Amino acid sequence: MGYTIVAQATASGLSGLAIIRVSGDEAFIIANKCFEGNKKIIDAKSHTILYGDFIYNGVIIDKVTCSIFHKPNSYTGENTIEFGTHGGAIIPNQIINALIDAGCKYAEPGEFTRRAFINGKIDLVQAEAVADIIHSISVPSATISAKQLQGGMTNMLDKLRNNLVSIAAMIELEMDFAEENIILSSEKDILENIETSIKTCSDLIKSYHTANILRDGFVVAIIGKPNAGKSTLFNSFLNTQRAIVSSIAGTTRDFISEIIYINDIPIKVIDTAGLRDSDNIIEMEGIQYTHKMLQQANLILFINDISNDENNYELLHQISSKYPATKIILVNNKIDLVENKTTKHTPNSIETINISANIQDKNFIKLKNKIASISKEQLKINNDILLNERQYFKLVETINSLNTAKELLLQSTISEILSIEIRNAGKLLGELTGQSWSEEVLNNIFARFCIGK
Repeated sequence: MGYTIVAQATASGLSGLAIIRVSGDEAFIIANKCFEGNKKIIDAKSHTILYGDFIYNGVIIDKVTCSIFHKPNSYTGENTIEFGTHGGAIIPNQIINALIDAGCKYAEPGEFTRRAFINGKIDLVQAEAVADIIHSISVPSATISAKQLQGGMTNMLDKLRNNLVSIAAMIELEMDFAEENIILSSEKDILENIETSIKTCSDLIKSYHTANILRDGFVVAIIGKPNAGKSTLFNSFLNTQRAIVSSIAGTTRDFISEIIYINDIPIKVIDTAGLRDSDNIIEMEGIQYTHKMLQQANLILFINDISNDENNYELLHQISSKYPATKIILVNNKIDLVENKTTKHTPNSIETINISANIQDKNFIKLKNKIASISKEQLKINNDILLNERQYFKLVETINSLNTAKELLLQSTISEILSIEIRNAGKLLGELTGQSWSEEVLNNIFARFCIGK
């Protein structure tokens, strides 16, 4: 990382202002080549702001502010410059190109935050929290990510890791002095420590499901036979005409998804292709997509046209059998077309709500409130942790090592293999927080960052 990098730290496009960030050992020297103010950048104190002209090939590009941060007291831990310029598509690009000509290299996605990690400004959990803040789609996910950025989760994991390393060290020391019969820690104490560590990791893992909902949305899949009113209901949720509605069965051939918010919880509503036997290649492809969406769904709304005498409950039971772990609500639609307002032969085992999808009446509100209640119930576990997939699998591996250590301890006396398993659990926790890492891991993590962050 001997080179100096540059990128736009604010979003590209029409805007009043833009920030161009420069970071690296040569940041001040390179930036000074293009800046003219009442003081040179290389002579300015840290955490001060200069005002002047940004000049390229003798031409004034823009009037800019120049914020100066001396290492190690900067975001990246390196010498850093942030030019405040006018926004838009032209000026920021001209300034970036001038800085590249002057000696900078265009930054890779997440390279500023990667340097912050390498230079010890943040750990890996905090770096991932930065990405989660950027990609947040709800207030709760942004709030929790901000908490993790403060280092709370890291402190908890570090304490756990240090405790495991200490236990392993005591076991190894006892084995070194086995002939002297020195006992540093009882098997009971070691077992209690292992079980406490397993519980801590297990509690963190429980938050993974919640984290996925906050990060990607609570997924509600609207399914049913063609022309049951799925797209009409989808449009009612969005309160806009997003999906094409037609009396012709099979209008929806693909799936459409949108995020709505109920009580600050992001709800990802998916309108799917109607389920029926078909020889149409395109419609068959749409039905396959429907089943892919059902695999991701947190809640299934099975839409049934109650005004149609055709029995659709056989399909409902097929879906219920195929996705037994997913909550299903039977939504009897077009109730306004049924004279006696009753439904016959409704399955007793599945919760049912009767609505008219094109009229936002009290029953439609009841359905929305039910979705809100179910989604809220699934967000109750550990709402202070936003676990991602990498962290989840590291914790699973940690628990596996600790369970192996527990079995060894219960089956025999203290041994070298026991120490190895406990140390391995500590090593995995170190990999989780970034105390040990590989280039491949960092590449995977920072690839999802935007350029300029």
